[in-house]
Amino acid sequence: MAAAEPQFITVGSGNTVRRIACLTQRAAREGDPGLLWLTGLKSDMVSTKAEALAAWTAARGLGFTRFDYSGHGRSEGQFEEATLSDWLEESAAVFAQLTHGPQVLVGSSTGAHVALLLLRRLTETVPEDAQRVRGLVLVAPAWDLTELMWSQLSEEARREIVETGQWIRPSAYDPAGYPITKGFIDGGRAHVLRDGGFDPGRPVLVLQGVMDRDVPVAHARALPSVLLGGWVRMTEVEDGEHRLSRPQDLAALYGLIAQLL
Repeated sequence: MAAAEPQFITVGSGNTVRRIACLTQRAAREGDPGLLWLTGLKSDMVSTKAEALAAWTAARGLGFTRFDYSGHGRSEGQFEEATLSDWLEESAAVFAQLTHGPQVLVGSSTGAHVALLLLRRLTETVPEDAQRVRGLVLVAPAWDLTELMWSQLSEEARREIVETGQWIRPSAYDPAGYPITKGFIDGGRAHVLRDGGFDPGRPVLVLQGVMDRDVPVAHARALPSVLLGGWVRMTEVEDGEHRLSRPQDLAALYGLIAQLL
């Protein structure tokens, strides 16, 4: 299989079955660590940061696993029908089926929230798999994603979601914008960390742009109040915005990952 050609795993059952596109890169030596990349909202597994990490890990003989959430990239499903529960289920399936040995969970924006949810799920349900997680590196962490979204919406947008079932959110990255549905918001409330913080039990390293408008720096700074145990360490980029994909941002990201490897 060519490096750029995805493999597919099947997730779900009955009417919820969907094929999830994945790219995997095995570590050079058995037992060496790898990264699991969790993408941002409306992004995919061949984004700028994902491709940069693929090259960085390959040069060091590290494993690297990435995938598209349902409704994203080459995976099946419609974006407007997907929920955080779906993406968490897919993340757990990819972790179990495609990763090997010690892992660092690296999540960007929405992916940071999914990474936290995945660690919590593994800790509660498959502790032997949770032990393989060395730590988390979170870029612009949109933890409690749907609550953050809701807090940023105008009253008009909230009313439209409640009354019509969805609202088209403008996006600097997509001229057409993308739908935020009532089902997505309601479903996300089953995955709120603030209401029941947990102890990650391993380092959680955060890279955050101070100029980020999508995930305000104050939101990232509040994460230590939700995660118990004093594991969170923040690295702030004074002139950094949401994407954090410049060469200097990527260098900072590699440095945080290297601390855990």
